[in-house]
Amino acid sequence: MTHEQAVSFIRPAITGTEIQYWADLGCGGGTFTKALLDLLPSGSHITAVDRENQQFQAENIDFIRADLTELDLTELDGILIANALHYVADKVSLIQKLKTMFSGAPSFVIIEYDTDKPNLWVPYPISFNNIQILFSDYSVTKVNERRSAYGSGMMYCAVVEK
Repeated sequence: MTHEQAVSFIRPAITGTEIQYWADLGCGGGTFTKALLDLLPSGSHITAVDRENQQFQAENIDFIRADLTELDLTELDGILIANALHYVADKVSLIQKLKTMFSGAPSFVIIEYDTDKPNLWVPYPISFNNIQILFSDYSVTKVNERRSAYGSGMMYCAVVEK
């Protein structure tokens, strides 16, 4: 996915005019991290997290090498999880832990494959319907979708807010 495509894909999910502090969990090479930075108000900050070492050239992005299930951040305004939640078997425990990391009401942007069929690359898939179940006490809105570049159906972008 190009940078422009990533920006376009998550644009409807990013709102607000105040400086914000976000985490990108399972950031990989940073496709969505960089797109998020472009969409956040000037002066905002992102902590990018991945199990593999990554390099970012932007001064508003810090990197932490860690497993997203073992992370401890505080005072977040938002959490982006792009194509990483499907690696987590116990999503309920992870989400409960992540909910404690916000400065105010939790706000998640989740990008996933819209399937419940596991495969080699998506071992614990979570369709949009199951995101709604996982966050049953939240407002869950699908803000975008697109065909996967890997031929595995559709990808969705959802906003989850309290």
